Amino acid sequence: MQSEIEARLAAGAPEIEVLLVEQVGDTLRVFIDHPRGVSFAHCEQVTDLLGDYRERYAIEVSSPGEDRPLTKPQHFRRFLGRRARLRLRTQCDGHNSLTGELVGASESEVTIAAGDAVVAVPYEQITRSNLVPGD
Repeated sequence: MQSEIEARLAAGAPEIEVLLVEQVGDTLRVFIDHPRGVSFAHCEQVTDLLGDYRERYAIEVSSPGEDRPLTKPQHFRRFLGRRARLRLRTQCDGHNSLTGELVGASESEVTIAAGDAVVAVPYEQITRSNLVPGD
């Protein structure tokens, strides 16, 4: 569904980036970003572009906030040096998530300094990731 919504916004509002689409029950949450920040008008524009989804879902459109999701390699690169939390598909060192400083990001994996270890995690192993507020 995310790629479908990204394509729709690329055509109707190319300056707005879709960061994450979550379906929670009958609610569709769409987190967006804009180079000059997200305004109410941007949220309204996206809601209008997703009008046909409103027949099936309640739609929530919002800015990413302090705990913004990280979903693409360029997001991880942009926030190198910041703390992030990664939720993983499979356990890594006995943990389902890692929290630490982002120290590297290639096209295939992100590297995070978590605790006493520096761990490279392939993007396909990450189910969700976001910045940790307060840093």
